[in-house]
Amino acid sequence: MYGWERLVLLKHLLDQGLSKAAIARQLGVSRRSVYHWITTGQLERDLTGSGPRVRATRPTQLEPYQSIITTRLGTYPELSAVRLFEEIRAAGYPGGITQLRAYVAQVRPRPEPEPIVRFETPPGHQAQVDFATCRFPWGTRFALLVVLGYSRLLWLRFYPRQTMATVFDGLEAAFTYFGGVPGELLFDQMKSVLLEDHRPDGGKLLENAEFLRFAAHWGFRIRACRPYRAKTKGKVERPIGYVRGNLLYGRDFLDDADLDAQTEHWLERTANARIHGTTGWVPRAHFEQAERATLLSLAARPYRALQPLPPPRVLNAVPSARTRPLLTVERRPLGAYAALAEASV
Repeated sequence: MYGWERLVLLKHLLDQGLSKAAIARQLGVSRRSVYHWITTGQLERDLTGSGPRVRATRPTQLEPYQSIITTRLGTYPELSAVRLFEEIRAAGYPGGITQLRAYVAQVRPRPEPEPIVRFETPPGHQAQVDFATCRFPWGTRFALLVVLGYSRLLWLRFYPRQTMATVFDGLEAAFTYFGGVPGELLFDQMKSVLLEDHRPDGGKLLENAEFLRFAAHWGFRIRACRPYRAKTKGKVERPIGYVRGNLLYGRDFLDDADLDAQTEHWLERTANARIHGTTGWVPRAHFEQAERATLLSLAARPYRALQPLPPPRVLNAVPSARTRPLLTVERRPLGAYAALAEASV
């Protein structure tokens, strides 16, 4: 059976007086096919109708139960195909689950995605803080990132551990880099900052007491993302991908010292000197023009914890004479112990 559209076009070309060879070339078929259509009377049929006949679809076993499925999904959109299969089987459905899965995939309600509204903060108001895990040939390192919310000025340093001492050291270095302190710092559910978060149940946020003293010393407020709402911290989440793709990917690092040196160069020459993809500003230039003056003043001295904290940055450390063990063990052959035993008798 030949296509209805092709036969209509063939008849039209014949009426225009084209040769059968030209028609065959235009239709992309052989001349033998053109002769066959003509000699078998294909063009004698009525081609003026609305088009080729469409074969009527046969009812499926699932069709009598489709209203049950759509009603249940309208009330419970996440109901699984397995659960629906059990329910319509109880109602008499004799078929299998395969056609049910295909139908459910077509009719399941799809909620509109929640719009992401970019939340902008005024100059000096907020910085966002987060860790990223990075692996190097000599070991795992944790990148601590601090991003000023208004200008998007970025500070970054790599540490061997994720501890409270690391956070203290990194934030103080970031404040020095910025030349001031933002009014508040936004954290994810960072254990060194937050002990418990009962806000989803109507409760309160319980911060680490030592970190509260650190925040009071530097003068900033603590803010925390609600659990499972890390999108509110997007200004630091996106730079993590930028660090992985632009700083780390495709570069070779000899050791931690080389990593630190290349990171500092990258911050000044690339990350804070480029045109930011979201704001359209150069972070360093916009910071100097509109944000530096709005930051709080630096504290007169670094924070001193009530309890001594382990050092935050011990990389490639070599034990000194003072840290070597004082106790030495002398190794002797077994014969020496036999001789000692005989002498003591």
